[in-house]
Amino acid sequence: MKATTLTSLLVSALLAAAHPGPHAPNKRSEEELARRDFASSKCARHVGEMQKRRVEKRAQGLTKRNSSVTVTTESPYYPTIQNETCILTPEATTGPYIWEVSQTLRQDMTEGQSGIPLVMDIGVIDINTCEPMQNVLVDLWHCNATGSYSSFTKLSPNTPFEELLEQLNYTIVDDNFDLHTDDTTFLRGMWPTDANGVMEMKTIVPGFYVQRTVHIHVQVHQDWVLQSNGTVKTDTTANTGQIFLSDDLSEYLMSTEPYVSHTEIERTTNAEDVIYAAEAVNGWFPELAVIPMDGEDYANGIIGYITIGVDSTRTNASTLMGDGVITH
Repeated sequence: MKATTLTSLLVSALLAAAHPGPHAPNKRSEEELARRDFASSKCARHVGEMQKRRVEKRAQGLTKRNSSVTVTTESPYYPTIQNETCILTPEATTGPYIWEVSQTLRQDMTEGQSGIPLVMDIGVIDINTCEPMQNVLVDLWHCNATGSYSSFTKLSPNTPFEELLEQLNYTIVDDNFDLHTDDTTFLRGMWPTDANGVMEMKTIVPGFYVQRTVHIHVQVHQDWVLQSNGTVKTDTTANTGQIFLSDDLSEYLMSTEPYVSHTEIERTTNAEDVIYAAEAVNGWFPELAVIPMDGEDYANGIIGYITIGVDSTRTNASTLMGDGVITH
């Protein structure tokens, strides 16, 4: 798929205002939805003037800005948050494949996995102030090209989740089960935002597994600290959500190697995915805005940008505690 094929779709997106159990979407009250909608509208007005410049910059191709890059930090592709609106993060499920001891502090979480290169620039804003959030930890994880998650590689990506639970003698009402099968860490990574509220992560385009569309899990942690022994401790999780690709883009990318070899199941589309439906409400547009790395073909690599809106006043106790988090 050439860049021109998706140009109109990308511009439209930028200008636009089934798993059971652990993957089931969290229900939100009308009051909560109204509150998020109000915050979205407020921040949309605050940042709307940046909208046109973002579309124009993405159309310019890959003239990367001049910047100094330290030996430990990759400079984000875009220097500041590129908002089309204030995008809210619904309190979505983490899914069953989060495993805190495998979450790894690094900017490249590819770890040798084959697939189309993906560089994500993620901006984080506080929906109460519409200002960038500095030094918050953005935590990402997703499956590989054939649908498997690290730390869970012995679980079939083609078996419905309820069947997996039955095979392992778990019940759907038990939300504390341990399904991990190994200590692999591929395609898991986290990194803090910079002074502009932006972070960059290198990975690959995810594949898909049964009953789920192509997606990436994300959490934003506040009050984190790098401890003297090299591990990370986080005390609060501000928001949890999932990031998606457009169906048109996913259809094209999944037709290329190594994704096309995953033939055992049909790919679930965004329209069929219950989590996507739950997230795409009240100002939240959960799809990456993308440009091809080479300016020509998305199959050769993608740069994707999304802005995550976080309510910094509403946090949960973090699951990433103690000495389990790895640093690279």
